[in-house]
Amino acid sequence: MLLKLIIVLIIVFISALFIVRNIVRFLKTSDYFKIKDIMLSEGNIVDLSYLKGENIFTVDLEKESLDIAQRYPEYRKVGLIKVLPNRIFVNFTKRRPVGLVKLYRYFYVDEEAVLFNAPPQLENKELPVILGLETKIFGPQAGMEYNIKELTVALNIIKELNFNKAFKDYKIKKIDVADLSNTAFFMLVPLPISDYTKGQTVTVSKPISKGQAITGIKELEIRLDIGEIKDKINIFAGLITQVKNEWGNIKYIDLRFKEPVIKLNDAK
Repeated sequence: MLLKLIIVLIIVFISALFIVRNIVRFLKTSDYFKIKDIMLSEGNIVDLSYLKGENIFTVDLEKESLDIAQRYPEYRKVGLIKVLPNRIFVNFTKRRPVGLVKLYRYFYVDEEAVLFNAPPQLENKELPVILGLETKIFGPQAGMEYNIKELTVALNIIKELNFNKAFKDYKIKKIDVADLSNTAFFMLVPLPISDYTKGQTVTVSKPISKGQAITGIKELEIRLDIGEIKDKINIFAGLITQVKNEWGNIKYIDLRFKEPVIKLNDAK
């Protein structure tokens, strides 16, 4: 009786193995499961037509995701999803640039310190430009993460300024991290027309109409060290209400000391 049971189980096992093997063969060879459509998330123009005709069960989605991410470093994450029987959905998460790094050309940089390609011509640099990394980053490659101290400091400054509501109406123009003991960022601050008479070089912030007060913009330098950046930015935020009407008289603000130092323009 036991022998008959063993024989039956062996026959069942062999039959099941044969059936599974044929099912797998069918799934891997049937035209029904060959990829016909590649669906991309909205706004992406990446060419993935080379996947068409491949079997949906044999495509290595993890390998393809990594390969696509390497070829298109402007995307932070690439996710491939199988949609049976014959479609692949590709979801792209774009990197969000928080600044521009000036090297032999401009690169975008995101909050993870990853460089990626920026347009060759940047007429309007709306993002802060990070300076002083020419001797720190050699042979920059798009898609690479650069965990260097100078870049980390610059990104922290951008993060804290963007987070602090006191600066929501101010624009960061550039950050110089060539010398970390003398780090400086430059912010655009508004100036009234009266400051023209004080020797200030300003630009008109927007077109004016008849009877409207004329204002200009000044690039103000703020110096700080790399320790306790958040605290230094908060100190600067507290100063704004006290000095915002005197921007035209201020040459720079130095936050490297226990008490902030406000350097005034040299008297003429």
